[in-house]
Amino acid sequence: MYHNKVLAMILAGGQGKRLYPLTKDRAKPAVPFGGRYRIIDFVLNNFVNSGFYKIKVLTQYKSDSLNKHISRGWSLSSSVEQYVDLVPAQMRTDGNWYKGTADAIYQNMNQITDDDFSHVCVFGGDHIYKMDIAQMLNYHIAKKADLTISAIAIPIELAGEYGIIEVDDDWRLTNFIEKPSHTPKHIPNDPTKCLASMGNYIFEPDKLIKELTLDAQDESSSHDFGKNIIPNMLDDGSKVYIYNFSNNEFDGMTQTEKGYWKDVGNVDSYWQANMDLLAYSPELNLYCSKWPLRTYNYNCPPAKFIWDEDERVGVAKNSLVSEGCIISGGMISGCVLSPMVRINSYSSVCDSILMENVTIGRHSQINRAIIDKNVEIPPYTEIGFNKEDDLRRGFYVSQGGITVVPKGAILD
Repeated sequence: MYHNKVLAMILAGGQGKRLYPLTKDRAKPAVPFGGRYRIIDFVLNNFVNSGFYKIKVLTQYKSDSLNKHISRGWSLSSSVEQYVDLVPAQMRTDGNWYKGTADAIYQNMNQITDDDFSHVCVFGGDHIYKMDIAQMLNYHIAKKADLTISAIAIPIELAGEYGIIEVDDDWRLTNFIEKPSHTPKHIPNDPTKCLASMGNYIFEPDKLIKELTLDAQDESSSHDFGKNIIPNMLDDGSKVYIYNFSNNEFDGMTQTEKGYWKDVGNVDSYWQANMDLLAYSPELNLYCSKWPLRTYNYNCPPAKFIWDEDERVGVAKNSLVSEGCIISGGMISGCVLSPMVRINSYSSVCDSILMENVTIGRHSQINRAIIDKNVEIPPYTEIGFNKEDDLRRGFYVSQGGITVVPKGAILD
């Protein structure tokens, strides 16, 4: 179904400080994921697969990589009013950059008022998941809601890391607490879990415009949906309902995928989400033809594995290997390789993520590492075994012990 009266606005301007150094030169939604994708591809595919083809992507910080990816890989048919448009920060209201998520929409309200939209979807651009958004829209319409928020059940002990939602038996919002310091109310019928906001909202356009306008006039506001807009709507008696993401289903969904959603907010969670793709029955299936995952086509040759009489043996075990890669000897195990990676003879790479155009020299040993694009690892190099040595060499080491070699680093 083509939802031609619905506008999707994707917030893709965040700095992603906790994902540094992967966000040193790019916005978080532009960070590569799963070999050949970018993080933002997942929300874009969710909208397109759900029949929503009018999409605005709001950018701000370090957006060049994101702009190139979307302009090259996401061209819809403008002749039938389908589009994925980039909307850079334009300082339309007071000469300031976006002050918060709500201000980002407020500064671009002309995108809403220039057409007669029935609903406005405001979604984040930096999470990994699959979702049939049409089901959330149907729920919103059935509840006659002013705002519907998608939420996911999480262990109640993790509440302090999220915006927490409390509901009544009809799943109407009764309280919203941003990263609570106390134990919040559990979800109906399950005392071990609470509801966390996924940062995905469906609004009635008139209500959205009214709330944004009032918020913009409040100089004490942080101009944020979670901190300000939602509590304000709760206080003024607006009909705010919660959509339970665990009820969402999509074409081709496997049982392990039901309710899968990852906030890859730091290096450790990002690394783990990539490693999750390697499971025999992964929680996120990249290979479902009924829910295709589109991205920019690199137009690279097929991956190649060398095994010849010169004792070059290229082996990949339990790994994702993208197009254009050459395993010219050596072994990779538990790895995710982006396009145009080269692994040379007698090297070993384990439990690692190698981004575009990385070369691993002969006899090198890499373990539990993320190597950003355009890095050449010299022969006989060890990374990921001695964390203190990795730090001395200018690499980043996460709390969970993942070594990150920054984009374009020069090693000797």
